[in-house]
Amino acid sequence: IPASSIIVAFIDFFISFIILGIIMTFYRFVPSWKIVFIPVFLLLTFLLAFGLGLLLSALNVKYRDFRHIVPFIVSFGLYASPVGFSSDVIPQKWKLLYSINPMVGIIDGFRWCIIGQDMNIYNLGFIISLILTFSILIIGIIYFRKTLKPP
Repeated sequence: IPASSIIVAFIDFFISFIILGIIMTFYRFVPSWKIVFIPVFLLLTFLLAFGLGLLLSALNVKYRDFRHIVPFIVSFGLYASPVGFSSDVIPQKWKLLYSINPMVGIIDGFRWCIIGQDMNIYNLGFIISLILTFSILIIGIIYFRKTLKPP
């Protein structure tokens, strides 16, 4: 079930990416060579979404009321991620704490690929994002399999 949701979201992302390409062409914006790293960040996004999907679907099976919390978590995640703003506005003393959100490193990576020279990735935050992404994926797989097995 989580994989089907991710595939539908990927198709939506692909259509949006084509529209971005058209807009970039219209405004004659030439991306830097860093655009070749887009598949890496797509893979990281897929792995994080798949891990979270497995974890949340297993929790939903075990605890039926958990489905009411998921929209709140998604809304909070949107506001806690650098979607509508750049991570550069976060003061240096808070960057490490802010980087606990695994989407921060991934979204900054997409910005770095597309915008190029004006954008830098906070390296420690990106490493934390990688560690958390793979941890969530592993925990999601283990918990999903554990929940799937009959007692």
